[in-house]
Amino acid sequence: MLQETSKPAIGQGFRLQWEPVQNAHVLLYPEGMVKLNGSAGEILKRCTGERTMAEIIEDLEKAFAAQGLAKDVNAFVAFAVERRWLELRQ
Repeated sequence: MLQETSKPAIGQGFRLQWEPVQNAHVLLYPEGMVKLNGSAGEILKRCTGERTMAEIIEDLEKAFAAQGLAKDVNAFVAFAVERRWLELRQ
């Protein structure tokens, strides 16, 4: 269950990287690749397993001079966990 103290990390078998040809972050896995939109890439690159959800949201709000991103960030992380792109650490 996703909590403020959860520490999301890229799931086992996946690798996040910047792909210049795609001009986007991509998530690579043995069967293929997922091209990420800008927001998804910004969220996933902060998911190192070391930062809590609260810290990730705070960093995103500072980086983009925005407020109220928690709902959208939480929704995307939950989506990514369902697809095993991310795993949660406590």
